[in-house]
This record gives sequence, structure tokens and C-alpha cells, in this order.
Amino acid sequence: MVDLDPEISAMTGVASALTPLDEDARGRVLRWAAERFEVTLGQTRTAAAEEDEESPTPVVASSEYASFAELFENAVMRTTTDKALVAAYWFQVMQGSSGFQSQQLNTELKNLGHGLSNVTDSLGSAERAKPALVMQVNKSGKSKQARKTYKLTLAGINYVKALII
Repeated sequence: MVDLDPEISAMTGVASALTPLDEDARGRVLRWAAERFEVTLGQTRTAAAEEDEESPTPVVASSEYASFAELFENAVMRTTTDKALVAAYWFQVMQGSSGFQSQQLNTELKNLGHGLSNVTDSLGSAERAKPALVMQVNKSGKSKQARKTYKLTLAGINYVKALII
């Protein structure tokens, strides 16, 4: 089971609550929450760029990363399961794949020097989490070592979104 610290749990809950809302509604909810909990919100990078029209550096939306390395660098991961989930997010959400295999994830992680000793165990932990962050959608072969295809659940996608800064 994935150990969620209170901050990550709160971020996951906020992401789940805001995902179905349109942009205006999200803004209202976030402003209400900031006022309710007496938090001062800083200016977003996009708003800062709009104020400074002569800014030579284009502002890139936080959800757009040109490479897995950029996404990985902008995620706060505490466990090997978190690393596997960020790699899964890259393939499924950022690349639009319908599913992914554990070897595919570990290859990308190894390319960054962060390969996992047992990526299948990490995915198994995410699969057993409540709610499940990953689900197995296919298995080719009968042995325990058969190639399995996985897919992030909505909870898994929201969990990874909360990891990305």
C-alpha cells in the first residue's frame, strides 16, 4: 500500500475536487480556500508574464513538459512507487498511450539514473492502494513473469498531478 503523507493526501483531495470544475469555478474555490485558511497566494508565472509583456522568456504551462526528464525533475517523489507512477503518467497522460508496461517505465527511469530494483513491486503497491492508483488491464503469457499492461486510474492521475510542482 502506498504511504500518503498528510500533505500529499490533501493535494490529492484538492485535485480530485477541482478536476470536474471549469476554470472560473476552480478560481472561486481556490480563492475561498485561501481566505478561509488565511493563506496568501503568490502570483502565478502566467500572471507575472501577462504583466511584463516585454518578458523575453516565454512562459510554459506547468502541465507541458518536452521530455520525461523535465517532468521527473518537477515532481516531488518520496518512494519508488512515486517514481513508477510519474513514469506511468508520462506515458499515459503526456504521451497519450492507452497503457504501459513496467519494463517501459523502468527503461525511462534508468535513462535518468533512477532505475528501480523491482518496478513490478512498485506498481503492485499502487494497485493495492485504496483507492487503486494503477490497474492491470492485460497479461500476455501464463507465467508470473508474463508481460503485464497497466493503466493509471483517475485516482492515480490525480495523485501524480499532486506530486508535480
